[in-house]
Amino acid sequence: MELPIKLADIQKLIPQKDPIIMVSALEAYHEMALQSSFLISEDCLFIWADHLTESGLIEHMAQSVALHTGYSYYLRNLSAPLGYIGSIPRVEIAALPRVGQTLHTQVQIIQEFMGVTLVEIITKLEGEIIANAQMKTVIAGM
Repeated sequence: MELPIKLADIQKLIPQKDPIIMVSALEAYHEMALQSSFLISEDCLFIWADHLTESGLIEHMAQSVALHTGYSYYLRNLSAPLGYIGSIPRVEIAALPRVGQTLHTQVQIIQEFMGVTLVEIITKLEGEIIANAQMKTVIAGM
């Protein structure tokens, strides 16, 4: 798969399935970083009053991390693993995007050890930072 990777192929890289997929494209990938995007549609489960909810924004961030892991597994000819959020030591949300807008999220790997990944995540809307977080994710069964 060549970058950018769109939604049809995203489904092969993350364990989430419709209707809970919260990433639309893998824009850029590096061993220690990733850039994803998400076009917010009105059929998204995390919409309230025409806005993506806080929990939806956090789920998008977590799925961006899962996309990094899934693509790294794909590059090694392995299936995407199941995982979950281990902890969110810090999250700041400045604004909630509306249906029809596109989020752009950058994931920076800080540390990865034995299936536990610590990341910094920045989400932008129209070039402005609307959310940032530090998150630990854990691959199930590790």
